[in-house]
Amino acid sequence: MPERAPGRRAARTARRLAGALGAALALLPAVPAVALPAGGPRPAGEAGASAESPVVMTIEAVNKPVAVQNGTVTITGHITNSGKSVLKSAHAAVRKPWSAKPLTTRSELATVASRTTPLNTDGIDLESPQYALNELGPGQTQPYTLSVAVSDLQLTGEGVYELAVDVWGSTADNQRDRALGIARTFLPYDPTPAEAQPSKVTTLWPLVHAPVLAAQTMSDNDQTVPVLRNDSLAAEFAPGGRLYELVETGSTLTGLTWVVDPDLLDTAFAMTKRYRVQKPGTGTKNDNDKKKKVAAKEENTVEGTGSAAATAWLEKLRAAVAKNGSQVVALPYADPDIASIAHNAAEADGVDAALGKAATAGRLTVEGRLAVDTRSDVAWPYGGHLDQQIAGMAQRAGSGLLLVNGASLPEPDALKYTPTAVRPIGNGQNAVVADEEISALFEGDLGTPQAQTLAVQRFLAETFVISRQEPQNPRGLLVMPPRELSATTAKVLATAVQAAQAGKWVEPVKLDVLAQGPADPKANGAVPAATDYPAQARASELPSSALTDTVDVQAKLDTLMQVLTLPQRVRGPFSAAMVRSMSAEWRADAPAGSDYRRGVKQYLDELTDAVNVPRKTSITFAGDTGVLQVSVRNDLTQAVTNLKLVLTPQQANRLKVHPAEELVLPASQSVTLRFPAEAQNNGPVQVTAQLWTTGPNPKPYGSPQSFTVEVTSVTNGVLYVFGGGLVLLLLAALRFFRQRKLRVANDDEGDAPLADGAADEDGDGDGEGGAGDTSGAAAPDDGRGAGPGDDGQTPRASTADGRDRATSDEKVGP
Repeated sequence: MPERAPGRRAARTARRLAGALGAALALLPAVPAVALPAGGPRPAGEAGASAESPVVMTIEAVNKPVAVQNGTVTITGHITNSGKSVLKSAHAAVRKPWSAKPLTTRSELATVASRTTPLNTDGIDLESPQYALNELGPGQTQPYTLSVAVSDLQLTGEGVYELAVDVWGSTADNQRDRALGIARTFLPYDPTPAEAQPSKVTTLWPLVHAPVLAAQTMSDNDQTVPVLRNDSLAAEFAPGGRLYELVETGSTLTGLTWVVDPDLLDTAFAMTKRYRVQKPGTGTKNDNDKKKKVAAKEENTVEGTGSAAATAWLEKLRAAVAKNGSQVVALPYADPDIASIAHNAAEADGVDAALGKAATAGRLTVEGRLAVDTRSDVAWPYGGHLDQQIAGMAQRAGSGLLLVNGASLPEPDALKYTPTAVRPIGNGQNAVVADEEISALFEGDLGTPQAQTLAVQRFLAETFVISRQEPQNPRGLLVMPPRELSATTAKVLATAVQAAQAGKWVEPVKLDVLAQGPADPKANGAVPAATDYPAQARASELPSSALTDTVDVQAKLDTLMQVLTLPQRVRGPFSAAMVRSMSAEWRADAPAGSDYRRGVKQYLDELTDAVNVPRKTSITFAGDTGVLQVSVRNDLTQAVTNLKLVLTPQQANRLKVHPAEELVLPASQSVTLRFPAEAQNNGPVQVTAQLWTTGPNPKPYGSPQSFTVEVTSVTNGVLYVFGGGLVLLLLAALRFFRQRKLRVANDDEGDAPLADGAADEDGDGDGEGGAGDTSGAAAPDDGRGAGPGDDGQTPRASTADGRDRATSDEKVGP
């Protein structure tokens, strides 16, 4: 039917305003039937009341969401006096729709929903039934129930009608009888099913959760025990929990499209067995806390409690998604925030590879855990917001279909009907655009009966009107609830879809059916520029630093993988944790996302630093040649290889160090490396010890360690030899002179032999330890002996006690 509103843009604005006002009215709570002090606080939700209309009414239930011929509609709710004066002689009644004509356009629905005070256009009170009210003082509330025959409403034919209930009476300060307040909703009426084709409606059913699997794992009898950052999923998987209720409710629907985060399935599977949970505050450490460990241990974790609930939930989900007509869409693993990446890290190295791996891992995980075929080429940017940068990033990630909200691709003002949801947007991509007004009905947590009833009746009204716009040209509609869909809202959405399906103007279909339908050439397919991206959504994006830091972690992880003999123990948990660091679910809890990313980085640093050169300060190198001994420690629980240690003197003209062999470090042991060295000059020489990976593309591994080599006795040792020879000559001359005098005194011309030991009476003989022997110049010992992995043999240039006299002890550790 032609649109009778003055313009599509004005109509859309009116619908948005009506939705906001309707939501505000829906949140008006029932208050106890007690009087509030004069001038004191008033009930919440008073915005709908005024001095002229002081009553706030709610419609909390409509027993027949769709009216039938010769039927009865029962309406229940509450009446609250939000004014300052007592209500007098008041009664509640149902209004007969104005002119008894249906609302035929969506803009008319928006106009009705936007009204805040009683108007003549709301219709005329029926004389029966009426509900007499007691005198209500300020702040008092009273329930009501009104049952009206459909025939008394005098509806003229099929369509959607306003259903209004009001209160008439007077107040103590104004005796004039008038309408004191009103509540409105909508009532579809379809006495004889029309020949109109039903609208094909696809409803997204998201199963997502903020990541809880940590990068850390624990080993237990050759079994890797997963570690969770908290145990929140134990409650969510149990009856009454959000995820449990989502599966329970979704299993009652047909043609449902499950949108699943594969990481959630992996977490649930990990919880089916033994798992550990980090104690609060143990997943990360402060930058200045160098001693605190991030690695999961018995002392900083507790046993998980959700194994039984996770097992039952997975079984329940497998049965639900296996229903005929259902479809499973696999999000990329851990639901990476493609909008944040597009805006803040599009050119970062490794982004495309990370997104590609996430898509592949997502498909394989969902298919493996749920045993169903999945579709994995679908991008769902946060909130469904789309711009050109996001579309481009989705294309780079291999996504040909995008789930988009209606605000990103609004309908043209000239279009007088609701176009079908699918439309091409260029570059070989298609968008499936959610209906803005319908999806907005289910954005919040519909926790009150009035909010639930209003959402259901508005859904029925909107879908009914759409189905009658071009009866022989059925529409394709997408309903997009938020990712964090609550259990209560999910039940309301299910009730609305089932009621419309029962009315036969809606046919639930899976996403593939909707996406394969013909596009409307008049629909808007122009992707907005990045400058049109909503400011509120941009404010919650993951910052550029967080995304680039996460990408940098991949390079460090690749280096660690080169040296591990059992890389699979680390690769899987860390690769998944890196994608989790970029999850869109962190939008709802930015501090938790920052903590998670910091924990991943710190744990990787901890693993990398577990293979290290223990710190040492100085080594004494006595002589022209000798051996420098340096140890390398492996504190990992697996052996490492493909490493070498390189010693680099800063003054190569004073100290030359020969290379050592490649390393093979057993688990939890250290190995001492011996580097032959040659000294040219005395004095201190700074030496840097750096581990390197081996292979075609060697890279530095870990942090370098610097120490000082004190070179002694190179030139001075030669002087000692000459000086010692000169002393011997002088002693020999003195001896000859003394013997000569002795002979003269004894009248003996010959040489008399010395007694045994006489030559060394001054302590300067040439026995062991004399001049030229430098083996006694030992470096200071730090008190640590050879660690595990040393061969226990006395090294070259060492004395019998095993201490190196050319270098200091290589085992200098923390």
